[in-house]
Amino acid sequence: MRGQTVTRFALFVSTLALASAAAAQQVAFTWDDLPAHGQLPPGVTRVQVGKQLIAAMQAARLPPVWGFVNGVHTIEEPDSTPMLKDWRDAGFLLGNHTWSHPSLNRTPLADWEADLAKNEPLLQSYIPADSQRWVRFPYLDEGDTPEKRDAARQYLAAKHYKIAAVTMSFADYLFNGPYARCVAKNDAASIAQLEKTYLTAAADNLDFSSAMSRALFKRDIPYVLLMHVGAFDAHMLPRLIQLYQSKGVTFVSLEDAEKDPFYANDLDLSLPGSPDTLESAMVARKLPFPPHPKLDADPESLCK
Repeated sequence: MRGQTVTRFALFVSTLALASAAAAQQVAFTWDDLPAHGQLPPGVTRVQVGKQLIAAMQAARLPPVWGFVNGVHTIEEPDSTPMLKDWRDAGFLLGNHTWSHPSLNRTPLADWEADLAKNEPLLQSYIPADSQRWVRFPYLDEGDTPEKRDAARQYLAAKHYKIAAVTMSFADYLFNGPYARCVAKNDAASIAQLEKTYLTAAADNLDFSSAMSRALFKRDIPYVLLMHVGAFDAHMLPRLIQLYQSKGVTFVSLEDAEKDPFYANDLDLSLPGSPDTLESAMVARKLPFPPHPKLDADPESLCK
């Protein structure tokens, strides 16, 4: 009898653990605008920013993370280029974010395709030719008409690309310029305000994405998080990871996140385009939005 009780208790604990694991929110970090994004504080280099990001992700044992490259930075800021090698040497991955970051909504399709193709020789110098090919649309703009969107998908499908969707973000890019200014002015109080606002925004937008996912699917999908390789992001990344961990988040790769059925049309581009952000899915389903998070302070107002 005692053995049966112990066995039942062990089964109960195991069931709870499985339920908890199933309920845990999953997040895939992805990074845009390699190897250069935003303003730098005095004395900080792009390579240093990259090394900070890499160290924080390695310390947290994140799975291999994708960074999406705009090759134009290697021309405009050639000293930033070694960041790409550091990224690959760390076991992280590089995808195509186009050469010069044009919006497909505001650019003729042929010009956009040429800009994307211009980035490929740079990427191939860092990754094997037969490696996975992922693309992220600049500004997440996938075409301003159905015809343009379908034609872009056909082009990408022919080149064996998959689309790196975005299902969570918190406008991290807004903080890098103000941080550079505040460091230059040695304004510790304003930097502390930026830090607080940044972490609050991250927490609030995790809840916002979860509320939309649960409205749509009665569950949390694995979220693909959009980040940018800025100096403030590097400064905050250890605390950002700790914040997510405190909320029970586990970290997954982009590939594993997009195995979820929500992302099926981003993997098979022969399929028709469908909503691939939670916001667009909410609109398509005509569901009411949860309250949208607002920043508790305007970063741009600081250290002017």
